[in-house]
Amino acid sequence: MTVFERLRAFLWFLIAAVYFFFARVVAERAANGLSSGAWLEVVNRSVLLFLLVIGYAAMGYIGQRQRHPVKTMGLELRAGWRREFALGAALGWGGVVACVLPIALIGGLVVTLYTTWQQFGLILVDLVILAVAALAEEVAFRGYPFQRLIDATGPVIATLLMSVVFGLIHLGNPGATGASTLVTIFAGWLLAVAYLRTRALWVGWGFHFAWNASMGILFGLPISGITIFSPVVSSNAVGPLWITGGDYGPEGSAIGALVLLVLMLVLVSATRDLKHRYAQPVIVPGGIPVDLDAIARRQHEAAMGAAPASPATPQLVQIAGIPNANPVVLQAPVAEVPGAEIVVPQEPPVSKAEREKVEGEHPPQES
Repeated sequence: MTVFERLRAFLWFLIAAVYFFFARVVAERAANGLSSGAWLEVVNRSVLLFLLVIGYAAMGYIGQRQRHPVKTMGLELRAGWRREFALGAALGWGGVVACVLPIALIGGLVVTLYTTWQQFGLILVDLVILAVAALAEEVAFRGYPFQRLIDATGPVIATLLMSVVFGLIHLGNPGATGASTLVTIFAGWLLAVAYLRTRALWVGWGFHFAWNASMGILFGLPISGITIFSPVVSSNAVGPLWITGGDYGPEGSAIGALVLLVLMLVLVSATRDLKHRYAQPVIVPGGIPVDLDAIARRQHEAAMGAAPASPATPQLVQIAGIPNANPVVLQAPVAEVPGAEIVVPQEPPVSKAEREKVEGEHPPQES
């Protein structure tokens, strides 16, 4: 890409970043005006996701002339997208188990259960919130803005920059520390690699959703310092900070950082087929078109000499019949015998009386 094209792509990235903060403000105000209670976050996250998809699709259509901007964003419902989501979900669940197991073995978990029907009903609401929120973050940090940053700086620098931005955004969460910011940067790095390997958001969305749902709903631990997504199981981790992460949760621990780095390697291995299918570089033709067949044919003719001219096609001559002529009687070929004479049969003579008789029976007609 030229320098102008890179600057133009970076400008669209800045516009997309500003639009993200604008959409967050609009979504919060809309949620406060349309709902309350348990459904407040559902409306908030849903409106945010809607604004991000519509806004970024419009930017792709206007700025990059994309015919299908939603698909290009990474939301194409291609064959196997559910399997990709399940792959990411399996990695996310496994990563949380790997973070919680050292806490249970070295420290401890103080678990409190809330078994009222209302609490069980909140599980479904929280699952919807976490699913929509995870997809909204993937669209914002691995969708259109990330693509424009790749166009401007390349995939490596874009991954590093977007991962840092993803970590800094979470500095406002409760209990955030320098360690939690580093772990969140690693998480953003892993999710960016998931997009680069598949050119879609399904693996990243599955990982993001399963990680948060397992951390909050299944084990009752804080999700990036937020504790409102534990309606039935609520746990307090006991142990050193490098294992528990303190109030921020396992995402602020050294164990969390190590688990994410290991998951990076597992993700690269698990998405090998998807990378081969969807993430191969596009070969753009360049130069001047060349007819290789014509060049080879000319070289062959120069080496072998000019081809002999083909003989002219013989002309067909039609010989018309001669009127009032005696028909030619075809005779079988007669073998030539030395000393033998060839006798040609002749017609018997016709007398004058017979000729007058024939002409009397068939008089000539006037024309």
